[in-house]
Amino acid sequence: MPENNKVLIGAIIFVFGSFIMMIVLLLYETYKSKSELEAVASKGPAKARVLQAAPVQDFSMYKIVVGEEGREMVEVPEGPFTMGSHKDDPDEGPAHPIYLHTYYIDLKEVTQKEYDRFLKMTKYQKPIVPVFEDEVSKLQSPDYPVMAVTWNDAVAYCRWAGKRLPTEAEWEKAARGEGKRQYPWGAKFDQNYANVDGQEDGYQYLAPVGSYEVGRSPFGVYDMTGNVAEWVLDNYAPDYYQTTSYRNPAGPDNDDVYKVIRGGSWRESRVGARLTKRFSAKMWRTDATVGFRCAKDPEQPQKQL
Repeated sequence: MPENNKVLIGAIIFVFGSFIMMIVLLLYETYKSKSELEAVASKGPAKARVLQAAPVQDFSMYKIVVGEEGREMVEVPEGPFTMGSHKDDPDEGPAHPIYLHTYYIDLKEVTQKEYDRFLKMTKYQKPIVPVFEDEVSKLQSPDYPVMAVTWNDAVAYCRWAGKRLPTEAEWEKAARGEGKRQYPWGAKFDQNYANVDGQEDGYQYLAPVGSYEVGRSPFGVYDMTGNVAEWVLDNYAPDYYQTTSYRNPAGPDNDDVYKVIRGGSWRESRVGARLTKRFSAKMWRTDATVGFRCAKDPEQPQKQL
């Protein structure tokens, strides 16, 4: 037989064999998929990938109280922590020790439902959502955090509730704990732990408060990174950390219209959502990314007469 014919026959056999093998593999995959579907339909075990939930920390050691308006707060015990950072923006440094007395802070951001209750009881003016690239209705839900509130709006709500806005130092300690965490859960960002820019975290815009159980801070506080950024009590000064007091700092002693916002939002990048990041804004600013939570001091024991 000529050499060329042998090569041609060999090539034909190879192609035919490959075709038969492809058909066999296709039939096998079809059979396997059918078996798995039947197992699912009959509630039997199927060969499917199961994602394990991240371990959740036990926060039962921290005291929970209920505020006058019925919202849960957690006690942050007296003691020191490290505030700021030496490696990020200039206004975040230097990293410095701060000592805070015991205080309470809301476990969750104030919701739209809770803020509406305040509006009905006080006849306070309802916030108007500013310019937004999509339908405003997508930002509105009773369990979403309230947003588009000014600093004065946040102060008014907290006073009505028998509370106040947290100081910047109180906010950071509640979010960061006593270590030097970049995020409430640790040093590395995880898109499943907070609602920031993008839809990989499960939400395009706002998320119901308390949606990220594994993203809680060392004291058990929810949404300290992402969802809405939060007003705090302090005035803003870029060099404040260079002169701040060691015990219970309350911000620069001036009447500046610029206040501090902390925590990033659903529109913020993972870099901008780090816990030491400081934002300044005029106190009358309203934004679809800015909300708040409240804090309060412990009740003082009554003196015996």
